[in-house]
Amino acid sequence: MRNLVSMLFIILFLNSALAQDKGDVNLKEKIYNENKAKVLNFSMKDFDRLFFEFLDKKAMPDLILTKEEFYKFTIQIAAFSDRLESLYPDQKEMAEASKKKWFVETYEDYLLSKQSQK
Repeated sequence: MRNLVSMLFIILFLNSALAQDKGDVNLKEKIYNENKAKVLNFSMKDFDRLFFEFLDKKAMPDLILTKEEFYKFTIQIAAFSDRLESLYPDQKEMAEASKKKWFVETYEDYLLSKQSQK
């Protein structure tokens, strides 16, 4: 009986973890689709402003971004890689790697980093 309860708990835990990941993926895709056209028109100055605003907010120990705010920053930064890829086709692999890096950023990791700031 104890094994059955343990197994049920593990299944429920994994199911909720997978559902949360799917929710994050859907949110990221939504933000990407809403912002891609805008970001593709960013100048390097616009990108720098976005990037440093994100780093500044991330470094503020008393400020915690919402999940949507966090992903809006990371996904816009990722989308800028599409612009770099179109401007510099010889840097396609680097742009794709950068885009993947920013897409895999998770809100949970961000929250853990905020806890370690305190």
